[in-house]
Amino acid sequence: MARSLLLLYSLSRRRVSDSFRGLFFVPTTLALITSLSILLYISSTSNLFAHPNQTGLRFKHSTDYPLISKPTTISILQVPSFIRKDEEYPSLDLPRPAKVDGGPLNNQTGSNGNYVNNTGVFHDRDIFLENYKEMNKSFKIYVYPHNKSDSFAHAFLPVKFEPGGNYASESYFRKVLMKNHFITKDPSKADLFFLPFSIARLRHDPRVGVEGIQDFIKDYIVNISQRYPYWNRTGGAGHFYVACHSIGRSAMEKVQEVKFNAIQVGCSSSYFLSGYVSHKDASLPQIWPRQVEPPDLASSKREKLAFFAGSINSPVRLKLLQAWRNDTDIFVHFGRLTTPYDKALLGSKFCLHVKGFEVNTAHIGDSLFYGCVPVIIANHYDLPFSDILNWKGFSIVIATLDIPLLKEILQSISLNDYLELQSNVLKVRKHFQWHFPPIDYDAFYMVMYELWLRRSFIRVPFSGLAVSSG
Repeated sequence: MARSLLLLYSLSRRRVSDSFRGLFFVPTTLALITSLSILLYISSTSNLFAHPNQTGLRFKHSTDYPLISKPTTISILQVPSFIRKDEEYPSLDLPRPAKVDGGPLNNQTGSNGNYVNNTGVFHDRDIFLENYKEMNKSFKIYVYPHNKSDSFAHAFLPVKFEPGGNYASESYFRKVLMKNHFITKDPSKADLFFLPFSIARLRHDPRVGVEGIQDFIKDYIVNISQRYPYWNRTGGAGHFYVACHSIGRSAMEKVQEVKFNAIQVGCSSSYFLSGYVSHKDASLPQIWPRQVEPPDLASSKREKLAFFAGSINSPVRLKLLQAWRNDTDIFVHFGRLTTPYDKALLGSKFCLHVKGFEVNTAHIGDSLFYGCVPVIIANHYDLPFSDILNWKGFSIVIATLDIPLLKEILQSISLNDYLELQSNVLKVRKHFQWHFPPIDYDAFYMVMYELWLRRSFIRVPFSGLAVSSG
């Protein structure tokens, strides 16, 4: 009997011991899985690991070779001879070119083995030109009408003045669209329906303001859904609106059909945040309007490696300042500049676009206008016209984690590779300008092309307007 009790006691101790081992094993396993997940995330977003990232840049770990102390300076940058005027903007009436834009970088790897570039400024130039011609001929948009005598007419009708400021792109688009051949008075012929409210103007209207925009949009959608059949038959699909201010994302919270079905053409185009759906929505470039022609860059002296000027309004910009505030090759400035802004852009090889409150700023448009290669440091930015343009061909995209490697990355780009990037900048900058009236391939027509790509929707049965009660 005693022997049996001793055996039972021994077995029970072993089971308790095994149970405790199991309990200790569970958190250890979870910790190991969490650590591996973190390492995988960092490796997928940073150049600190040896792998080619989305920018087309390929680097060894920084300890594999010493940091170059001084960059290869281009004192006088001449426009490369392989750029010809007739190649910058092909006429739709000309025969198709035999090849996509080319230059020294026809291979995946640059001359020094560090920079990898997909040649050409278009993903497929031939397809773009063919589709563009079809769009120009057949694309039709119906604009919901609005009474000129209404007290809110200023928020629905195109502006009469020349737009300006950070949100000029929204006003320019509305102004140009209303007087364009794309507009149809016959809704049965429309490919898309335009919701013409201006988020920027409603935001500054004291009767609406930031707090009242959601209710205003809800009331407007209820109104058009009761007066017209076009909204209800698709649940808002086939409709679009334009909003350059970031509040455009949250303005639709009380009408979920607008948020999830309608096309948002927005400047604050971050696919990381709610309210913007990449591929359904379209990225609008934030462009500061200019009344002058782009400068002649034949003799511009680009002696600085990189330049940035702006306010400290994000952790990313603070990190940039901390890393490079005292560097002699990378000029990072916050506050009032002592030299003219345009001269700083013309005097730099690379111009930094760094995330502020939002992923978008006017820095990309500024860089392109002055022939400076943009360096984009803004994670999750759905870059403008990315369905059309190959951003790897004329810009550098760097993860925010890699700000400490910024100088190393830029110095690794050879002179030939830089000249190819810069020549492509000259080819694409006409896509980032507003004109009234518009001209072929400018910002207005590029936005229209993005909308044309999104004109077809799956028609689903819809039984009414679901508006939240908030």
